[in-house]
Amino acid sequence: QVQLVESGGGLVQAGGSLRLSCAASGRTFSILAAGWFRQAPGKEREFVAAISWSGANTDYADSVKGRFTISRDNAKNTVYLQMNRLKPDDTAVYYCAAGNALGNRRNDFGSWGQGTQVTVSS
Repeated sequence: QVQLVESGGGLVQAGGSLRLSCAASGRTFSILAAGWFRQAPGKEREFVAAISWSGANTDYADSVKGRFTISRDNAKNTVYLQMNRLKPDDTAVYYCAAGNALGNRRNDFGSWGQGTQVTVSS
């Protein structure tokens, strides 16, 4: 099992940017795919972005394509989510996840962090 801790959330105005970080420990993180999901109040947890273990392959939800970028630094056991041109609809708790293969479903990931709140004001 791998332990994941998110950071970097906060309050930002619409149009602004935030960078989320996910620090991993435990099982060798560099061989795992990683992803970001988010959950807004009263809504299901939804896929945001994912990256393969090497960083060579990525996947994004249509709602964030062109605005968000997922990346990773395996030397630091850290995955990042750069979020630009934020919208009020991006307000949610953002969760980092790790799994054995690149995917975009919750079941593709077996390890989860506790989440970090992102609030975008209009």
